[in-house]
Amino acid sequence: MTTNPKYIFVTGGVSSSLGKGIIAASLAKLLQSQGYRITIQKLDPYINIDPGTLNPYEHGECYVTEDGAETDLDLGHYERFLNVPTSQANNVTTGRIYQSVIDKERRGEFLGKTVQVIPHITDEIKRRIQILGNSGDYDIVITEIGGTVGDIESLPYIEAVRQLEWDLGEHNTCVIHLTLVPYLSAAGELKTKPTQHSVKTLMESGVQADILVCRTEHPLSEGLKTKLARFCNVKKEAVIESIDASTIYDVPNLMLHEGLDKVVLNQLQLESSEPDLTRWNAFVKRHKNPKSEITIGLIGKYVELQDSYKSILEAFIHAGAKKEVKVVVEPIHSEYLSESNIAFKLGHLDGVLVAPGFGERGIEGKIDAVKYVRENNIPFLGICLGMQMAVIEYARNVLNLKAANSVEMDEHTPDPVINLMESQKNVINKGGTMRLGSWDCTLQSDSIAQQVYQTEQIKERHRHRFEYNNDYKTRFENSGLKSTGVNPETGLVEIIEIPENDWFVGVQYHPEYKSTVSNPHPLFVAFVSASLKYKKKK
Repeated sequence: MTTNPKYIFVTGGVSSSLGKGIIAASLAKLLQSQGYRITIQKLDPYINIDPGTLNPYEHGECYVTEDGAETDLDLGHYERFLNVPTSQANNVTTGRIYQSVIDKERRGEFLGKTVQVIPHITDEIKRRIQILGNSGDYDIVITEIGGTVGDIESLPYIEAVRQLEWDLGEHNTCVIHLTLVPYLSAAGELKTKPTQHSVKTLMESGVQADILVCRTEHPLSEGLKTKLARFCNVKKEAVIESIDASTIYDVPNLMLHEGLDKVVLNQLQLESSEPDLTRWNAFVKRHKNPKSEITIGLIGKYVELQDSYKSILEAFIHAGAKKEVKVVVEPIHSEYLSESNIAFKLGHLDGVLVAPGFGERGIEGKIDAVKYVRENNIPFLGICLGMQMAVIEYARNVLNLKAANSVEMDEHTPDPVINLMESQKNVINKGGTMRLGSWDCTLQSDSIAQQVYQTEQIKERHRHRFEYNNDYKTRFENSGLKSTGVNPETGLVEIIEIPENDWFVGVQYHPEYKSTVSNPHPLFVAFVSASLKYKKKK
């Protein structure tokens, strides 16, 4: 344990999407496995207040924390690797920084001074970086800086890092620069020049990288490592190879093999020991050596972009490893589903998940999919909008309310079986105003949900504006669509089931956000089990 928290900064160079989040999470796992209390935060240079209003095509999924923060998807990786919840303080955007500074200016807190990027913006960045460290809960705070060195948006963050290094003193900070060493097939060799330029750009801002993590498709030779060390002012042992891995869950072991944790701890003058990765490696072994295989259809409207449903895909990996099953997730675009092709598209599947989302595009395809799986008794899991689609489908095809809909899709529907939440009716601003974060749910005894969770009280994370309309509850219940999970304070229906089917569950919340390597989400585990059972029966 340390008396004063140490700070590790992870910057990126040459190219975006190199995997700063995975490197940060992997390093954190290695340090956590040696007894250090670790947290990771993400600084995003865009001017949005948070990713909550961003289209998934822009930024992948929006990840929601226990305390209701809409955050970057990297926070999902942090939680999945560390099994430690993140919070509002773990994700900071330029929009939030500027908003805070402008609010202070409006209140007169700067005493008439001219408000400038330096010192006012950089001071606010430094304050945000240190919130978690000052809490006393952590020995080491890892800060991932979004974007690429040289971006105009990133400059205030790099300057804040420069100042913090000076403020905190020697051995209290460490800068890791993640860079790309591209392979030119025409020349048949790896090229170091992009990395050299990237480190030079960082140095022009007054920050010297202590460690280089080099993303590469081919192994780095000793000569190449020596060359990079010499040109980039780092020790040779601080040039770390990060070669392409078959799964992100291999990366902690790859970084351990390269000695990243030892170099970092040495730089921070902290003791290093052998990381205890027993549980982690048991998970990786099960993940890589499945005993059976199932195919799950993931039905959504952003399926061409994997990051849109990142937490769902990872939750299937966790659940699959626990059951020693390889879960092949087949993305199916709901916009191209219809009654005429539904049997062809879904008939071979062992289970179907209808994904969350917003807006009316692709809705009818989702409803057709629910009808098909319900009538053919295929295991079904509906999440958020997916649950709402199950309610609409049941209303139309079982209760015979042919025009039933959600008021999100049709404001004038005669049967609004999904309605706008009462608390949302006067909301004008879109950002950060949904029902967000962790809420209570009471489970009905003898339900699938109660069997899955093995308790009667649960807490799950939400992100929605619309809800199951309780005016129709009696009719649904009497015809076979049961409400098996309800919020004890508001009466909001959180879980629906059809007991007649072998496994048909819809949930208003997002179970995928809470699934981690150490604790696969029980709902996903049960869904994988039900799909495997269905496949064997088939």
